[in-house]
Amino acid sequence: MTSSRCAACKQLRRRCPSNCIFLPYFPPNNPQRFSYVHRIYGASNVGKMLQQVQEHQREDVADSLYIEAYCRIKDPVYGCVGIVTLLHDEIYHVQCQLAKVQAEIDLLKAQAQVQGELQQQVL
Repeated sequence: MTSSRCAACKQLRRRCPSNCIFLPYFPPNNPQRFSYVHRIYGASNVGKMLQQVQEHQREDVADSLYIEAYCRIKDPVYGCVGIVTLLHDEIYHVQCQLAKVQAEIDLLKAQAQVQGELQQQVL
């Protein structure tokens, strides 16, 4: 048993074994991380998900579960999809602005070219 229990074992009020699957991903100094994940997925399901993936993938799984749970708690209706939609809309608007600026640049280049040709004809 470790001297410092992980956030999962603290919240679940149980002993933290030395081979606790939660310890590397839910450290005792960040209890809110496990709290969000536990509230959305449940401790048993999170433990099963972590055990089903290879050890080198577990950190990514824990991070993904945390981000998805955090988003779902902050926005219960849309969760991560709400953020993705907002970012997609922002990208679309920036692409429209970019197209407008590019069109203005092309117009100014064409006007400069016509002006240059007119000046050469005058000389």
